[in-house]
Amino acid sequence: MVHPAVRELLEHASRHPAFQELVRRFSVEGKPRAQLGGLVPAAKALYLTLLWQALEQPVLVVADSNRSAETLFELIEAFFEILAPARGGPKPLFVPAFDTLPGQDLSPHNELKEQRAAALFRIASRAASLVVTPLAGALLRTESASAYRLLALRLRLDDEIAMEDLAAHLESIGYERREPVEAEGEYSIRGGIFDIFPAQAHKPVRIEFVGDTIESLRRFDPETQRSVLRVEECTVLPLEETPRTRELLRELAERSGRREFNGEPFPGWEFAVPLVRPRQHSLESLLDHPVVVWDEPEALKAENERLWKKLEPLREASPAPPEQLFFHLGELMASAPGRREIELRELALEGELHVAETPLEIPSRPPVPFRNNMQKAVEDARQLSGQGYRVAFFAASQGEVERLADIFSEYELPYQLGIEIQKGATPDYLADRAYLAMELASVYLVQGQVRRGSILPASRLALIGYEDLFEARDLVGAPGRQRSHIAVFTPESLDLKPGDYVVHAQHGIGKFIGLRQMATGGTSEDFMLVEYAGESKLNVPLTRLDLIQKYRGAAEAPPVLDKLGGVTWAKTKSRVKAKMRDMAEELLKLYAARKMAEGFGFSPDSNWQREFEEAFEYTATRDQLQAVAEIKRDLETPHPMDRLLCGDVGFGKTEVAMRAAFKVLGDGKQVAVLAPTTVLALQHLETFRKRFQAFPVRVEMLSRFRSPKEIRAVIEDLKAGKVDIVIGTHRILSKDVEFPDLGLLVVDEEQRFGVRHKERLKQLRQSVDVLTMSATPIPRTLHMSLLGLRDMSVIETPPKDRLAIQTVVAKFNPELIRSAIELELSRGGQVYFVHNRVETIWSRAAAIQELVPQARIGVGHGQMGEDELEKVLLGFMRRESDVFVCTTIVENGLDIPLANTIIIENAERYGLSELYQLRGRVGRSNRRAYAYLLVPQDTELTEIARKRLAALKEFSDLGAGFKIAALDLELRGAGNLLGGEQHGHIASVGYETYLKLLDETARELRGEPVAPEVHSMLNLGLDIRIPREYISDEQQRLRAYKRIADSGDAGKAAALVAELSDRYGPPPEEVLRLVGFSRLKTLAARAGIESMERRGGGINIKFHPGAQVDPEKLMKLVSETEGAQFTPAGILRLPIAPMDPGSLLAHLEDRVQSLMAVQ
Repeated sequence: MVHPAVRELLEHASRHPAFQELVRRFSVEGKPRAQLGGLVPAAKALYLTLLWQALEQPVLVVADSNRSAETLFELIEAFFEILAPARGGPKPLFVPAFDTLPGQDLSPHNELKEQRAAALFRIASRAASLVVTPLAGALLRTESASAYRLLALRLRLDDEIAMEDLAAHLESIGYERREPVEAEGEYSIRGGIFDIFPAQAHKPVRIEFVGDTIESLRRFDPETQRSVLRVEECTVLPLEETPRTRELLRELAERSGRREFNGEPFPGWEFAVPLVRPRQHSLESLLDHPVVVWDEPEALKAENERLWKKLEPLREASPAPPEQLFFHLGELMASAPGRREIELRELALEGELHVAETPLEIPSRPPVPFRNNMQKAVEDARQLSGQGYRVAFFAASQGEVERLADIFSEYELPYQLGIEIQKGATPDYLADRAYLAMELASVYLVQGQVRRGSILPASRLALIGYEDLFEARDLVGAPGRQRSHIAVFTPESLDLKPGDYVVHAQHGIGKFIGLRQMATGGTSEDFMLVEYAGESKLNVPLTRLDLIQKYRGAAEAPPVLDKLGGVTWAKTKSRVKAKMRDMAEELLKLYAARKMAEGFGFSPDSNWQREFEEAFEYTATRDQLQAVAEIKRDLETPHPMDRLLCGDVGFGKTEVAMRAAFKVLGDGKQVAVLAPTTVLALQHLETFRKRFQAFPVRVEMLSRFRSPKEIRAVIEDLKAGKVDIVIGTHRILSKDVEFPDLGLLVVDEEQRFGVRHKERLKQLRQSVDVLTMSATPIPRTLHMSLLGLRDMSVIETPPKDRLAIQTVVAKFNPELIRSAIELELSRGGQVYFVHNRVETIWSRAAAIQELVPQARIGVGHGQMGEDELEKVLLGFMRRESDVFVCTTIVENGLDIPLANTIIIENAERYGLSELYQLRGRVGRSNRRAYAYLLVPQDTELTEIARKRLAALKEFSDLGAGFKIAALDLELRGAGNLLGGEQHGHIASVGYETYLKLLDETARELRGEPVAPEVHSMLNLGLDIRIPREYISDEQQRLRAYKRIADSGDAGKAAALVAELSDRYGPPPEEVLRLVGFSRLKTLAARAGIESMERRGGGINIKFHPGAQVDPEKLMKLVSETEGAQFTPAGILRLPIAPMDPGSLLAHLEDRVQSLMAVQ
């Protein structure tokens, strides 16, 4: 809860005479217009919130651009949270403008369409208080409020709605059918169960129908797919503001002159809607008599002119005339006679609204930026307090509140916390704060999203934003919400299509042909048909899916099929394992030598270390903290560290390395940072200098960007111990570079260095602590297999606020290229243009220059000299060029947050993972990103290319959706880590088998016992299957079979039955028997049983040759069991009485448990 004192602090601003007069004019005198000047953005947001509170009427705020509207909205939200925190009431809403224009053949970004559709529904439903929009959003014509009210659905218990009607409505408002439901905007149907992930909801909802009646509503966890909470109702918000029916789309296609219509929305269909559904209304007309606030009228007029200037050349190409889509500003201003309106200005000038009364003014100014200088911030706070001001410092997170509390305590500045503390419930981090003065202090610490604040002299109020205190933060933070990682690379996720390759544990690599049903012993059973070399076929019962994995290799070429019978497969596995043993032995030797070597044990963390870590501009992720703890533990032991730190670009590896470096500097030692290219070295130099600027640390660079004279000076100072951290390329490894006391070497992307440099690194590793960083993700399973062979830390938590990449597949079109580049440049961004032919790259760059004359073009390709290429890359990094026309050499480690559009020419020629990696160059910040995949105008795409591009377009969201490509990256990571030869072995046996063999090899080398791999075959004559009536979808049924086959112990089996019940309804008897059968099979494998067969009145049991059976214990068991016998052929026969299938499975479980005792 926000402390009442903070609320009172902000409400105090409403006592300003000019604000009081403004409210009086509107509420008492009913005057239609006013002008308010002198307000900087934070002050505007505060007074707009106070105005809404005073008038209790909707307020519509129109700003000039998306950026200024978003800034204003973020501030309003922060103040609204403090001033009107009551839940359930109307909240501030942001209505964005579209980011594309009619005639560009582009649809707006999905995130903007969703935000706009949901906001329009809420406004039409009278659930809006303060509405903020950019001018282009206000000028966009709308439908009537009643049309928007029909978009959303409110579903309640006992409501009646046909499932097909519900699905049709969801499709029309932009939802997609996908199984399983993991991200917003998805739904799925399984029998009488309907899953929906509503837009802007925290969790998806599972609806159970009986006929057409809603029987139950449950929220479920998208990670586990299990229900977590029963609810009475749920609201499903729209993703589209126009219902997208097939009939409407067909008519729009016809009216806009499109010859082909494939049933799918065409790019830019949103701008054709007025041809069929005329739009006569404005955003203002949807609100109930709002006060309209024109923010900076001169800027609005200039923006209106700019917009219509852009629309004019597109008139011919626009599906509907621009006038049917947009208002002119003059029309809008004159459209509502008698409306109440306010001109808002930062400078108090005479207005143009012909206001009869005197313009009102509330003077304000922005705070002076402190740029990380906390001493100056504290001095200013003391000075302001002395002048009678109350000072509120805003922090973005709880961690930052704690950090400021620490700093204020250290500087003996009394402060008051902006949260209400119950008696006896003081947070831990406040327990030892000597300067927590509560009601006595005039300095407040408040958690809220106020980036830049405002000083209000008349109200004696100073609001200090977190970006006033610290430099603008990096665009990384705590993990955000995204698509779930359910069953992504786990072996149990068996997403198979006919033609995919599979690995059978006994027969090796084959091709999946499909599923078939066959009659066996009076019942029908599902089988998987697999083809081997020489067109040999194998039918695998789906009850034996524990033997099957999907083949995942490291090569683009398809794998060689094995011969049925397992002879070629056994040879391949044996060869791979022998080579693997050599590699693992080498790793183990290095590991052992390092543990024996004498190193330096660094001191535990000092107060300075804590201060350095607390000066981090955003909250460290859990993975970062774990990695830091592991590295510190290594540094504090008296042996040289050799740790690998893995994580994608922008996941915060550099911060981890800087914390390690600071610890090393604390004991008076030096740090070297080695980068593979000069550009990356420069990027590290800028990062390190910025981070260490508040501490007495000298950071220098050795690279070709320094003159020979500068390099000599740095080398001499390094030798004299005057340089603390040196960053550079392989120049650091030269013999003339001497370190009097090197404590830590940080190596970035080691796999990109040559053999000679790697040998030098190997020598250094024997005596110096080494931290290696890699931007290629390493599979977690591989990480686990290498425990004890290689020390590794993995950062998997992605940055906060990354938005999905809008992916557009289109024919090559110069106009499309022009509009894509202009769109990015208009928001201050940069563009990658990938043209993968060196011979024609310069002519393509010239053509782009002609299309967009104002753009500064850079060109880069792999055949350039190293100096020339680095110069171009550096220019792009320093924003000296706007468009980088390049081949696929786009630097892997380079992080350019402002480059958020990539255009890939001839996209059909690239592999899926290559496209994924290229597209991954953008979307690295919290700005919307765009990827345009262009294919030639006159080329007919092959089916494979079409599928590849469709897959990339489909998985434009974040996280684990893009299974194939992400896996390929992991395989590359495995290859980088283990060496090129091992990469080939992964291709020859498949990823899962490779990991299994690696795990066995590592265990053997560590001297741990390796149990033989047993796949028990059970033939009990039971009807065990998943009926098609229970799970009709073939893919889902196959996945369920695989999950059941791998369910293992009783706990997992029970959880799986609960999950099946939750997702598909109560399982039939055959499914419950299948689960019991799989549990028995797992137990039998643990007991070393190769086969169990029911014959007559008994069960025949055969042990695996490698099973550790004690003959004496076995014979004792036989003698104690009536009717039991052990045959000369090595078969144990146990008698069994007639019983129902469930009892039989339970009885056999007991028998197998007793057999485990004979080992």
